[in-house]
Amino acid sequence: MFLGMFVMFSCKAQQIYPLKTDYTEVAQDSYLKDLNNELDSFIGTWQGSFNGNSITLFITKEIHRLFNENQHRYYKDILSIKYTVKNSSGALLQNTQSMNFQAEQLRHTIYSQWADDNANTFLFYYGGTNCSVGWGKITLKKLNSTQVSWEYLPNDTVLDENRCPTGTDINIYLPETKDLVFTKQ
Repeated sequence: MFLGMFVMFSCKAQQIYPLKTDYTEVAQDSYLKDLNNELDSFIGTWQGSFNGNSITLFITKEIHRLFNENQHRYYKDILSIKYTVKNSSGALLQNTQSMNFQAEQLRHTIYSQWADDNANTFLFYYGGTNCSVGWGKITLKKLNSTQVSWEYLPNDTVLDENRCPTGTDINIYLPETKDLVFTKQ
């Protein structure tokens, strides 16, 4: 009987909040859940082209992903983007599609952070590539059921031999532009 009481008092239900709730205003280990399926219309394979390169976005929904931000631990449903970039000859320039990201990994990751009130526009954080080159924000805005508009604003990174070894690929292959249209495949 004592064990049963211990289990009953030590189990605390996780608090669930709507997806657009500010994580700083909820208890530790709360769950920001996609209760209204706001993420679903972005899920799929999207194709676009820029400066002769073909870009394919593979957008998936991750359920109950753990985040630790500013000493605040919470779970959230998010959109995750993996991608391929090919040049005009079809040669693969960059491919994150088959990468298996670790829990705290930022390099090569693109995760949704928040949405506007209508869930038509999502802001994503991009962790950048080698030596954090290209880290910044990406905005996807739903134009209609088959098209989204892309905007990518990379931040500057100062590189030196201590942070980035000579010979490391520091090219940014994602399209650094605004209003690039991707079409759902």
